[in-house]
Amino acid sequence: MSEKAQIKVNDNGSLRVTGDVELVDKEGNVFETKKSFSLCRCGQSSNKPFCDGTHRKIGFESAPRAVKKP
Repeated sequence: MSEKAQIKVNDNGSLRVTGDVELVDKEGNVFETKKSFSLCRCGQSSNKPFCDGTHRKIGFESAPRAVKKP
């Protein structure tokens, strides 16, 4: 059984992806990934779609929270 995929929104940083997931571009080409990888959320990475840590250098700020339903 494969591990359930999870995407974690890191405060002021990347999207951390873990589990059984395939990352493909618009044309269906598969990106080579590891079991766990980070996607850029600030838009300034020089290695898009992957995070290269640039968010720390530019002071990217974002800390969204999921809304819990009653």
